[in-house]
Amino acid sequence: MGERSGQCERGNMEDDVEMGAGGNGGVELDDMKKRLKEMEDEAAALREMQAKFEKEMGSVQDPAAAANQANKEEVDSRSVFVGNVDYSCTPEEVQQHFQACGTVNRVTIRTNKFGQPKGYAYVEFLEPEAVHEALLLNESELHGRQLKVSAKRTNVPGMKPYRARRPNPYMGFRGRTPFMPAPYFFPPYGYGKVPRARAPMRYSPYF
Repeated sequence: MGERSGQCERGNMEDDVEMGAGGNGGVELDDMKKRLKEMEDEAAALREMQAKFEKEMGSVQDPAAAANQANKEEVDSRSVFVGNVDYSCTPEEVQQHFQACGTVNRVTIRTNKFGQPKGYAYVEFLEPEAVHEALLLNESELHGRQLKVSAKRTNVPGMKPYRARRPNPYMGFRGRTPFMPAPYFFPPYGYGKVPRARAPMRYSPYF
């Protein structure tokens, strides 16, 4: 009887220990879930604060950028592009050539990094109506060269025009063809071996 009662007590103690261990695991799981939820809430709050900050910064910068873009478009509406300009031509000569169209505000001859002219210029007028008169001077001559006059286009930030590559007349037409690997050739005499020509045998009556 004493041994049975001792075994029962040990069994009850084991059951109590196992039940206690199971209860601690549930508490730890609840703590982990709680911490995970807190981390998710903090991450959501940070994302919300970042989005709000970016929105405020965008609202601050947009008016200045919009005003600058609008001013540039207004200036371009009063300007023309002049191509095929002679390299020895000066801004004063270009201004005198377009003086009859209206009041010329500024003449810009574009140059490279070495200071040499690129062969085209921009003419800005004070009146938008002068652009129409300047377009009539297309193919007019200045220094013996025909000018190419067109309305100036406004460049949109972040939009780079696509320019196709010019074909080279010396290289011929090279279209894009799919890659076709050459068939593998197996040498009949083995790798790196060539057949050797044998000299014809001469007739010898002594053999």
